[in-house]
Amino acid sequence: MINFDNSATSFPKPAAVKKAVLTALSHYGGNPGRSGHTLSLKTAEVVYKARSIAADFFGAEVDNVIFTQNCTHALNTAIKGVAEKGCHIIISDLEHNSVLRPVHTLSLNNECSYSIAEISHDDFTTVENFRKLITPKTKIIVCTLGSNVTGQITPYRQIADLCRKHEICFIADGAQACGVIPIKLSDGINILCTAGHKSLYGPSGTGLLVTDGKYTIKPLMEGGTGSTSLEAVQPDFLPDALESGTINTAGVIGLGEGIKFVKRLGIDKIYMHETMLCHKFITEIKKMKNVIVYRDDSCENFLPVVSFNVNGYTANETAEILNNYGFALRGGLHCSGLAHTAIGSIPNGTVRFSPSVFNTTDEVEKLVKIIKNYLT
Repeated sequence: MINFDNSATSFPKPAAVKKAVLTALSHYGGNPGRSGHTLSLKTAEVVYKARSIAADFFGAEVDNVIFTQNCTHALNTAIKGVAEKGCHIIISDLEHNSVLRPVHTLSLNNECSYSIAEISHDDFTTVENFRKLITPKTKIIVCTLGSNVTGQITPYRQIADLCRKHEICFIADGAQACGVIPIKLSDGINILCTAGHKSLYGPSGTGLLVTDGKYTIKPLMEGGTGSTSLEAVQPDFLPDALESGTINTAGVIGLGEGIKFVKRLGIDKIYMHETMLCHKFITEIKKMKNVIVYRDDSCENFLPVVSFNVNGYTANETAEILNNYGFALRGGLHCSGLAHTAIGSIPNGTVRFSPSVFNTTDEVEKLVKIIKNYLT
């Protein structure tokens, strides 16, 4: 099976990641921060090392790196943790349900109101669309760094600057971008949420919340942290305040190795390779009359993600046929109804092609041949 569904989760994983997970399960079985014995202390040491690797990668203080279950967990923690009663939130029309649903739930519970800004092909227009929605009650702007449906990269630095000028917390969804394009808190991001298992090449069940510390984040849950255990209230310092319960030790250690892999290979090299595969794929399928590619050619910046459909087939039917020939692509709405509404592909969604650094031009050519011979 050739995996072109790396936007959902990258596979295969680097050898160093697999080795790190096995080593963790074999040698680092203690509960970090919970005991004073050698097994716990050694485990805490390697977990701290992984936290330091992530902090350096995103330009953050080590204690401001929070390990989460996934990007959804991180986004829920950030959004619900910063939101205040009666506040206003702005999101974009390309957001994943990991953003839309927690914000919508807050509104249903009369905790906040929200508006949706349209992402244009023109960056200036996009920023203006956000600016026009700002009210005196606007507390948070949440925006994806790049769409998991169209691959369009948003003008996040300009949006961050807008937030800074209006003293609004900027929460960024980096699930598709982190590990593919260089992202730092210094880009103006207050809270960066991302997946560990996608382009950072970590194991499933890993994610990150990285904060600059400017905005207090109320815990999504409370519990054991290994610190201030005589107190009935949750610790107010990071990372303890947002890391209740035992973390995914093996996953975290594997994630650290995944980030090291990305750094060693080089983000620019990764982006160039994956983008080249996308360009090759787009060029070939655009030659087929009954194939629709959902990419606005007037936009300049894209992540290595391509959505398409084949006339006469639903997205799921196309994905199933390709699966039968040994190719893993995702068909459907990709947990992003907003984005599909924006591009007009509702209700059946799209087929998504998303390569990783491990994919090759030969694999793309084989996929194109199957589409041409059996779907067109």
